[in-house]
Parts: sequence; C-alpha cells; structure tokens
Amino acid sequence: MAGGRISLVTASGEPFAAYHAPPGDARRGGLVILHVIWGVTPHIRELSDGLADQGYEVIAPCLLDGPEIPFPVADLDPQALEARMAMGEASGWGAATLPRVQAAIDALSAAGPVFALGFCYGGTTAWLAASRCQGLKAVACFYGGDIVAYVEETPRVPTILHFGKTDALIPLADVASIEAAHPDLPVWLYDAGHAFVAPSGHHADSAKLAMLRTLQLFQRVGGAKGEA
Repeated sequence: MAGGRISLVTASGEPFAAYHAPPGDARRGGLVILHVIWGVTPHIRELSDGLADQGYEVIAPCLLDGPEIPFPVADLDPQALEARMAMGEASGWGAATLPRVQAAIDALSAAGPVFALGFCYGGTTAWLAASRCQGLKAVACFYGGDIVAYVEETPRVPTILHFGKTDALIPLADVASIEAAHPDLPVWLYDAGHAFVAPSGHHADSAKLAMLRTLQLFQRVGGAKGEA
C-alpha cells in the first residue's frame, strides 16, 4: 500500500510537507525517516512504503523545503547539489530542522512507540534528534557525515550508527573520533562506500545487514507487532 503527501505544523506554527505511509500489517510503532540532502526522494518514499508493509506507520518529513514544494522526481539532481548543500549548511546540518522532526514524532506518538532513522544529511539529523528530541525510543544513523561536528552530544535513547569503510565523504578518522567519544555506542562498519542503502551507492549485502540490525534494535526496545 503506497503512502501519500500530508501537511504538518511545528509547535511554532510553521507548516511543512511530509510523506506518510500507513502500516500494512499489525502495527509495530511509528517511524520517522529523515531524508538525504535531496529531500523526500523516490527512494525515501519507496523505503517508507516497504517499512510500512512491515508494520511501521512511517512519516518522512520534508526538512529543507517549503510546504508547497513538490517532492523530488529523481533520487539525484547534480545540478542542484551546490544549492542543496548550502541549504544543509544553513540548517546546521539538521539542527534547525528539529522542530519539524519533533512534529513528526508527535504525530505518531499517540499510537505507540516511535523510532527514527536517517541517511546522510538525515543521518546527522537523526543523531541530533536522538540527543535533543522528545518521544523517541531508538534511533539509527546511516552515514551521517556531520555527526563528528556534534560528537559532544549524547543520545538519550538507544542509538546505532552505520558507516561504509570506503566512504569517500566520511573519513575513517571521523568514525574513530565518534567511537572514542562514545565507546559504548554500537558503530558498525561495512565493506561499502557512501549511500550504500540508496540506489546511487547501493551495496546489497551491507544494506540488508544494516537494515536488519536497525529493525532488530527497534523490535528489542519496543517495536513488537501488535503494540498500540
């Protein structure tokens, strides 16, 4: 069952768009998916639908664009990279978007536990959400390139991190810095490059294992089927 576009509002009254996919099975809980720098791409929407089929009610909030901007029609738009990166930098690589993340969490929280995961830009945002937002049960961060800039932050909920060993955008020294600052945090390294879950850098074995570990975390901390 495919999801669709919805409108949400932050606590301060700022409207924004999101993709909502209702659960297609006994509800495990709510899941906030935080997108890559390109926005709520076809891959993010497809992933949302797939996880909804597994029992999660998914909201993928649009973190950077105005409420009337259409969702991207492609997963990559190289001509827009400079502009999108400028938007990401202006947001503090996700820090300024946390009111939208919180609104998505709040929209899901009435019906059970809420989890979050994010990719690239959204991976850093997920790290910040784990540290600053209210109402989450667990978080997974996939190749968040600017987590190291917020390494002094401490997640308040169970959190796992996924990185690629050959990621040209995230030096292994940055991963080591995160591990040193948070020695009790699960940090997983895969034989893959950047965006190994996404079509642009897909590495099937790594993507499958990382998602398995993520969903096991969610189930362990409260995402069993049938919870309401």
